[in-house]
Amino acid sequence: MALPPVWSEMRAGILLLSVLSLLSARLVGAAQDSGTVIPAESRPCVDCHAFEFMQRALQDLKKTAYNLDTR
Repeated sequence: MALPPVWSEMRAGILLLSVLSLLSARLVGAAQDSGTVIPAESRPCVDCHAFEFMQRALQDLKKTAYNLDTR
């Protein structure tokens, strides 16, 4: 049974919000750790990490959408 386009957009939005909430929860947990401090020069760029993460999430969404469309 084919779902209306609104449902597939809602599903993609819910998945994206879930991914973002998991990412923010992970960042909050990392901020509460009292380990050693890594110098900024040796840490990767936060924006680069976020971009790569979102790029992988979008690829997963595309793959899921394609799988659902082929069913």
